[in-house]
Amino acid sequence: MKHHNIAVIPGDGVGKEVVPEAIRCLEAVAEIHGGIRWSFTHFPWNCEYYLEHGSMMPENGMDILKQFDQIFLGAVGMPNLVPDHISLWGLLVAIRRECEQSVNVRPARLLRGLTSPLRDPAPFDFVVVRENSEGEYSQIGGRIHHGQEEIVIQSAVFTRRQTEKVMRYAFELASKRRKSVTSATKSNGIVHSMPFWDEVFDKVGQDFPDIRQSKVHVDALAAYLVMRPGQLDVIVGSNLFGDILSDIGGAIMGSIGIAPAANLNIERKYPSMFEPVHGSAPDIAGKGIANPIGQIWTAKEMLDFIGHEDMGSLLLEAIERTLEAGVKTPDLGGRATTREVTDTVIANLRELGK
Repeated sequence: MKHHNIAVIPGDGVGKEVVPEAIRCLEAVAEIHGGIRWSFTHFPWNCEYYLEHGSMMPENGMDILKQFDQIFLGAVGMPNLVPDHISLWGLLVAIRRECEQSVNVRPARLLRGLTSPLRDPAPFDFVVVRENSEGEYSQIGGRIHHGQEEIVIQSAVFTRRQTEKVMRYAFELASKRRKSVTSATKSNGIVHSMPFWDEVFDKVGQDFPDIRQSKVHVDALAAYLVMRPGQLDVIVGSNLFGDILSDIGGAIMGSIGIAPAANLNIERKYPSMFEPVHGSAPDIAGKGIANPIGQIWTAKEMLDFIGHEDMGSLLLEAIERTLEAGVKTPDLGGRATTREVTDTVIANLRELGK
């Protein structure tokens, strides 16, 4: 039996509602599988914690988290009380950086039972692999002067080590899928980092001669995601480009509320972190109508990473059967509550696991 110690951070807003539902699904998985045992430890680190203590987590928070196998995160943010750059950099980004989660994986597919906002879309199933630790989201830069003479400098940082790592992961992932990798670039407008990105892509690609390889400018690639997403398999992009493209993926699936993400420490030196793409959605928090599918699909990504791909596939099938039955929250045009969706997913899961 595999025993997995999971740190749980529900976070803010709807995170507090959907995380418990996803944990219910994981507990059902353990009942079905028999070879999985979970230990969940909850941490109340969020914007409310910040307002009380002046930080998003205690000083030894990272030392605590590094003792766990994986981290299961809900949503972070209370922008009306805590600025986003404080909440995100004090918790989410801090965990990504300190735990060296340098690869971010965000799948997007047209799930059965959902209607895409695209007109008559062909089936699509692609994965955005995003560099997660540097690039355009570096902290290098600054501001001087004020008013009309103010100067702001923000520097993007690309290292060969991290760039090669994320690209190699993308190629290895494609070798298990439809054997195609598309690199998001902008070397016709960004004169240093993107030509470097292209060079590294070409170099790494030489080790994968059986994988179809293409470089597409990110603006054109964004259009492809809207016009012909079914032609794409694995997309690899920088921190900023991967962030934007994966949000488009969530939108064309039908709702950003169903999109999952995995922040991976692929060396497994530190825990990886699994979180949905959606935010804390304060406008619907507490109403019981938040879509739990993004968090449940995120649980599927964690199952895959820890070696239980069979149960991950079963969980995703249970999600699709739930949607096919019309059990949907209001963001998908349904009337079901958060709890009702999860109850149906678990019922389907148990039926599939017989």
